[in-house]
Amino acid sequence: MAKLSSVNKNERRKLLVKRYAPKLAKLKAQAADTSLDDGERLIARLKMAELPRNANPTRVRNRCALTGRPRAYYRKFGLARVMLRDLANKGMIPGLTKSSW
Repeated sequence: MAKLSSVNKNERRKLLVKRYAPKLAKLKAQAADTSLDDGERLIARLKMAELPRNANPTRVRNRCALTGRPRAYYRKFGLARVMLRDLANKGMIPGLTKSSW
C-alpha cells in the first residue's frame, strides 16, 4: 500500500490538470502557430510558464486503483501487477485466465 499522502498528492495534480487543460491547450496552440509573429508566440510561452507546475499532465503518475502502487501499472486494467494477478487468480476479472501449456 502506497503512502496516503502520495496518493492524495497525485489526486490534487489530476484536478489541477483538469482545471487548466483548456487554458494550456489554447496557449500551446498559440505558441505553435507559425502565422503569428514571434512576439505573440513568446508571450504565449511565458504565460504557459506562469501556470502551476502541477497543471502539466506529465506530472501525473499512473497508480493502482486499489493499492496506489506507482510501478508495474497496467493501463488496460488500472491495476498494479500484484493486484492484477491476485484478482485474476480469484476469477474477478472477466476474460483473464492464468496461462498454462
